[in-house]
Amino acid sequence: MRTRPSRALPAAVVVLAAFSALPASAATAAVREPVPYAAPADHPTYIVTVSRELDPADVARRVGVTPVHVYDHTLHGFAAPLSPAQLVALRALPGVEAVERDGAASAG
Repeated sequence: MRTRPSRALPAAVVVLAAFSALPASAATAAVREPVPYAAPADHPTYIVTVSRELDPADVARRVGVTPVHVYDHTLHGFAAPLSPAQLVALRALPGVEAVERDGAASAG
């Protein structure tokens, strides 16, 4: 029994040859190391928890804050550097459940 080689095989060989001809630096040029976030010294980062009925990003916009991260799974809220005035304004808003300074945590 004689089998005929697939026509897709030569095309796959050409594609693989083209990728292997690329220099290694071209393949990794777009990948950069993540830069850790550093809050401004005069505005420490806080984690703000809001009620489930509110949109965390909308709450941040109300007080002129740009969130570093918006949480929507375990927590419902956002993290952002806050000025003293923004801190007071957030704590006064209805639906804001907690405002805590961000920091290291450990279990043990």
